Amino acid sequence: MKQYISVLLISILFINCKQTTSAQQQVQELDKVAIEKTTTQEVASIINFLASDELEGRDTGSEGLEKAAQFIEEEFKKYGLEPYFKTYRDVFDAKGIATYNVVGYLKGTDEKLANEFVILGAHFDHIGKGKVVDGDVIANGANDNAAGSTAVISLAKQFAKLKNNKRSILFVLFGAEEKGLLGSAHLATVLKEKNIDLYTMINFEMIGVPLNDKPYTAYITGYEASNMAKKMNDYAGAEFIGFLPKAKEFQLFQRSDNYPFYQKFKVPCQTISTFDFTNYEYYHHVDDEASQMNFEFMAKFINTSAPVIMNIINTPTKEIKLN
Repeated sequence: MKQYISVLLISILFINCKQTTSAQQQVQELDKVAIEKTTTQEVASIINFLASDELEGRDTGSEGLEKAAQFIEEEFKKYGLEPYFKTYRDVFDAKGIATYNVVGYLKGTDEKLANEFVILGAHFDHIGKGKVVDGDVIANGANDNAAGSTAVISLAKQFAKLKNNKRSILFVLFGAEEKGLLGSAHLATVLKEKNIDLYTMINFEMIGVPLNDKPYTAYITGYEASNMAKKMNDYAGAEFIGFLPKAKEFQLFQRSDNYPFYQKFKVPCQTISTFDFTNYEYYHHVDDEASQMNFEFMAKFINTSAPVIMNIINTPTKEIKLN
């Protein structure tokens, strides 16, 4: 009996080791075929524009938000992304103000899996103006959330060049998040009515500065809601995503653009962030400027995320599941 148990344990260890090695090899192979990595300079260029004084804090309905939308549309066109709707804009009403999400579409390459969708999102609006500090009234919203928007735009460029996505991808920059998740709530409703097969939604929020004294690179909201963190770490072959107790304490899972998709589709929809309440003091503050961002960290974060997300997009079955 002891001999049988020993053989069984060895077999289990061998299988687990084989699965881990396979996941790591997948990432390594995807890394080899990447056309190019996002550079620190590319990150700086995008966020310096989105968080510039010229855009005046990207408030809903503002000229600054319109300039940001035009910039994103031009980037999507350059990459060869198709509009998912008639145009890149998904127009909706935000408490009496006409505004929009910006939605780019990269159709899947696999005949069957192309009918399944992964959404990569971030909100690109901000609050416009904040409390005056030394004559400055513009709340530039660099970390919140030009940083997350930069990640989505950069990933769109990487994946569009690869053309190696078996599932279809929607790259979404949400409007009116600051008004109460209105843009994501609208798009989630529209896509549910279209009855799309949503596999998962990954949202990026405040990823402009690294975490303080954590063994992982970023945390995920709703950590216990699914196995997304575990699968991401498997695909990365490292502790990329971790659990932040304060994210649970402050119910961050319900407070970002992932949540309306979770409510409508009841599939894993979660937010990745590096804001841990100790590493950045300029939330909704006029000093939330591009100069405060760590561009090198952001580029590394995006380049680590890319093969992980590509695994999510390309696995033969839906490996990420609700708990």
